[in-house]
Amino acid sequence: MSRILSRHNALTLYIPSLTLALGQGIAVPALPTYARSFGVTFAVASTVLVAFAVGSLLAGLPTGYLVDRIGRRRVIIAGPVLIAIASFLVAVAQSFPELLVYRFLAGVGQQMWNISRVTIVAETAADAQRGRQMSIMTALMSVGTILGPAVGGVIAAVWDVRIPFIFYGVLALISTLPGALLIRDPVAPPGEEPDTSRGTRRNANGWTWLRAQPIILFFVALFFAGMSRGALFSGSLNFYAVYAYGVGAETIGFLAGVASAIGIPITLVSGTVMDRFGRKAAIIPGFSLIAGSLGLMMVMALRGGPFTVFVVLFLAVQAALTITSGALQVLGSDLAPPDARGRFFGVWQTVNQAGTVLSPSVFALLSATAGAPAGFAYLGLAAAVVVVLIAGFVPD
Repeated sequence: MSRILSRHNALTLYIPSLTLALGQGIAVPALPTYARSFGVTFAVASTVLVAFAVGSLLAGLPTGYLVDRIGRRRVIIAGPVLIAIASFLVAVAQSFPELLVYRFLAGVGQQMWNISRVTIVAETAADAQRGRQMSIMTALMSVGTILGPAVGGVIAAVWDVRIPFIFYGVLALISTLPGALLIRDPVAPPGEEPDTSRGTRRNANGWTWLRAQPIILFFVALFFAGMSRGALFSGSLNFYAVYAYGVGAETIGFLAGVASAIGIPITLVSGTVMDRFGRKAAIIPGFSLIAGSLGLMMVMALRGGPFTVFVVLFLAVQAALTITSGALQVLGSDLAPPDARGRFFGVWQTVNQAGTVLSPSVFALLSATAGAPAGFAYLGLAAAVVVVLIAGFVPD
């Protein structure tokens, strides 16, 4: 455990995870109000979220390629720097299209950070430590996500709605300092000649690893994982609670706080379980709980169940999300080919982001045309597909 909690990991992975999540959280409450200040409609204002997601989606493959070509150190520094630049530009945007461009760039920077950090974990952490290392990062990001909006709301109220984005940029720059000083790119093993012109060794296998059946099936499972969890992460259950039960923002906020409070220890326990009993020991129960809880939500929606039952199922879904949070990244770290980890995680993030972006739209479409039970059934079935693929076809 001492190596997991080493000074190097704390400065290069854990603290940057916290500061970036805190900065992003600080910007969250200001973003809707700032978008509205440009005089656009609700539907148009919502595209600031889409711009960030599209930036993350399109940056996946190029970022993975860059990690392999120029080294993880340059990319893990460049990502937060791009986030900082984009955030400072958001604070001085003169039009809504400008705001969309800057949010797109922030999404690109976030993906650069995501891919380079998980590549570092895959390369430096022992097999029996990756689960705990990833869970610590996830837990710290949750802390930042919880604290950030409260801080950002106060900043926007006391000063100006643009100021939270400056804080976001400053925190992003702070997160780059440890990486710039401490992270080193891997050198070639004895007997292998390093490619010093690119900061990393040459990849002999190109993209041939993509033909391996376990990796193909893993990516299929990853897509369905995004399809099952994307709507849940984006808050679709919150919208259902508002429209089906007429609850207010304070109730939604309370539920989110309770879910976050119970989620952090679950995340840490999940990492220990993965390291001790294997990655499937967290993935299969977690996605099974998602599928089962959503199946019960479907029945409840058909029969008009009480709000108390919804709350129990809501918390069960949130607990399941924390169990699975980071679990597929850990399994991906095990499967990633040693000489193409950047490209592997580039494909990983692209596939996952594609499912995550599609998920809320499919849920909304099914709920609008066939009712909420159909939306819950779709999410639950997607989670069940993940269970089948991971349990039966992907090695632990």
